[in-house]
Amino acid sequence: MITQTLNIEKTTCYHCGDDCLSADFIVEDKHFCCHGCKSVYQILAENRLCSYYNYNNHPGATQARTDKRFDYLNDPTIVSELIDYADQRVTIATFYIPHIHCSSCLWLLEQLNKINPAVHYCRVDFLKKQLNIRFEHDKLSLRQLVELLHDIGYEPMINLQDVIKKQNSATKDNLVSKIAVAGFCFGNVMLLSFPEYLGISAFEQSFRFFFGLVNILICIPVVFYSGRGYFISAWQNLRNKVLNIDFPLALGIGVLFARTVIEILTKTGAGFADTLCGLVFFLLVGKFVQKKTYYHISFERDYRSFFPVAVHVIENEIEKPVPLSQLHTHHRIIIRHNEIIPADAILLKGEALIDFSFVTGEALPVNKTLGEIIYAGGRQTGEAIELEVVKAVSQSYLTQLWNNEAFTRQQDNKMQTFNEKVSKYFTVVLLVIAFSSFFFWLPGDFKRGLAAFTAVLIVACPCALALSTPFTMSAALSIFDRNLFYLKNTAVVEHLARIDTIVFDKTGTITAGNNQDIRTAAVLNDEQKQLIYSACINSIHPLSRMIYRSLGGAQRLHVAQYSEIAGKGISATINGNQIKLGSAGLVLGEPEKAIHSTNVHIMINEMYLGYFAFSHHYREGLENIACLDQSYNLQLLSGDNDHERFELLPFFKGQQKMHFSQSPQQKLDFIQSLQSGKHKVMMIGDGLNDSGALKQSDVGIAITDDVNNFSPGSDAILDGRSFEKLPAFLRFAKDTVKVIHISFLISLTYNLIGLSYAVTGKLSPLTAAILMPLSTVTIISFTSIATHLAAKKRKLL
Repeated sequence: MITQTLNIEKTTCYHCGDDCLSADFIVEDKHFCCHGCKSVYQILAENRLCSYYNYNNHPGATQARTDKRFDYLNDPTIVSELIDYADQRVTIATFYIPHIHCSSCLWLLEQLNKINPAVHYCRVDFLKKQLNIRFEHDKLSLRQLVELLHDIGYEPMINLQDVIKKQNSATKDNLVSKIAVAGFCFGNVMLLSFPEYLGISAFEQSFRFFFGLVNILICIPVVFYSGRGYFISAWQNLRNKVLNIDFPLALGIGVLFARTVIEILTKTGAGFADTLCGLVFFLLVGKFVQKKTYYHISFERDYRSFFPVAVHVIENEIEKPVPLSQLHTHHRIIIRHNEIIPADAILLKGEALIDFSFVTGEALPVNKTLGEIIYAGGRQTGEAIELEVVKAVSQSYLTQLWNNEAFTRQQDNKMQTFNEKVSKYFTVVLLVIAFSSFFFWLPGDFKRGLAAFTAVLIVACPCALALSTPFTMSAALSIFDRNLFYLKNTAVVEHLARIDTIVFDKTGTITAGNNQDIRTAAVLNDEQKQLIYSACINSIHPLSRMIYRSLGGAQRLHVAQYSEIAGKGISATINGNQIKLGSAGLVLGEPEKAIHSTNVHIMINEMYLGYFAFSHHYREGLENIACLDQSYNLQLLSGDNDHERFELLPFFKGQQKMHFSQSPQQKLDFIQSLQSGKHKVMMIGDGLNDSGALKQSDVGIAITDDVNNFSPGSDAILDGRSFEKLPAFLRFAKDTVKVIHISFLISLTYNLIGLSYAVTGKLSPLTAAILMPLSTVTIISFTSIATHLAAKKRKLL
């Protein structure tokens, strides 16, 4: 007799979307799962900020919290590493909170003192998604603060790399203050130079020398503070026998300052103070634009950003958190559902179902038996398990993999950018023209020869060339950003444009994150579903788990006889019915035919009913990627087995372009072999097993379904939702490089016009003052407009 089960309607939390297990938290007919979600809604409602919920049906983070999850924050050693400052009464800490997404988030987090008075103030850096908070530690511990943030839907992301203090570290070069100084001086020099532009009457001649002295004083901080970096860079490169664009820039700044001082002090001219200040100001603005990037994303990530800060250890039958740095061999640890195993360990208790996709690329979770070694980096997907550590974190397989010299070395084969190629030739040509002008006029007029020499260096100073790349790339980066493609720096755009080979990982890259799809190729009645459910629920095999979860509404029946043959399937007797589930060899007694998916066949009482088919969900737009085969050499590298080889043939033309069961070292070696054949290689991957190949490739792209979660160190991070736009990204990168080339021709035209004046030795300050800003404005306008038109052409705007 088949028992029907009642379906109880579940109510979801209006704030976070979790199931509501109680009817105690209801406000305005809206259900909430806990007091935290209810409190957040009430605060927003009281301040008329419920538009917060227009961004997403359930914008709050899930409230599910494992018991003892934040126990490690009671450890003074860990706390001292996480906080920024502490005295007898107050503690200041900074947290990275990926769930910040709108202005309401900012307002809510900055009103934490209304929820808990022990919080003094909160300040949010929206771009970095960081929360700086000051609180009284006598009334509120760090653990309680983190739990408070968790309960209102803003759990901080805390990992081992926060303790190491290396992530998101940025060098401070005072660039903004240098721009401010240069801009202030530029404005004042222009004001004092107006009499020179408009003409000075005989009555005002007495002020001419005074204004000139003031201009010299104003130029001093511009040259020796704002422009100091160009002189340092030029000197360092000369010592290394390298000519880059900073050398002619430093030369131009130096000559402008020298001629200004000499002409004013000798009363032979007005100097070039305005041109000098304007040049440094625009150059620094261009450098600022070039350095503008995604501060809230870390491109240099390693295993520490994946590992927890602490792990729970059992000592004398008591469970306590221990910092990961203090974890050593023979420690007995507890790993709960969805937690990472931080060190190689032996399974002592529980059913281990480990997902190693992050390390090996294998898609399906792996069963481990008692006494078997489980390597670091695996994620437990089942119940809580107990393990004994056999290797310290620093000696584990995962750490050795990451610290492999081939994975961490700095690559010296990276492609040169257009500026790097052009600058050395530009410098040589500039010096040749300058000295030629000097020696041409030298026999007849030494002063004119010197004037021609300095004028060439002033006019031909590559200001427009130095600005064309950063402003073009800044516009390009903003367009990539808008389309969820985050590049580490501007040079990556040029590298993308020169790629001729694209190598894809499979699991998590061309397949979606939730990449297993189950399809029932059988017509089953309720009784048959019950029998299958009852058989599968006894197995811990990943496919069995997926089957019984898909039949979750069925009733569990008593199993009289049960046996499971590893790698083949299940045989069971239930209520007098004979059930066989598994491979074609076990169920049908014949070998499996060539198929595009993994099949689990069904036979009940010697009657074949069909099968369950398991296959990957491929990312949307994979067909678009396959079209790249006409322009690029497409290759597939996978740590997974080859059971989907035939299904992937339409996308990767030819068996020889698909490589399965590849170890991390083999992936790296494959990239090297392509590069030895003079190919420019782009690698796209998602896990630590891809990190070596990503670093070795000319462009490494980490693909992820959440840019705030772990992704290996790379040149760019691609949100999985924009995977289908990859062809458009590559074409737009080539368009961007073309814009840079055209802007270089425009700047070269201005230089040629200026040089026609300069070689005569009669360059006036007014001519220089007009040419420099005119060329700058032209370049900035052209690059911005042309880049956006190219983006519209590729449908990225």
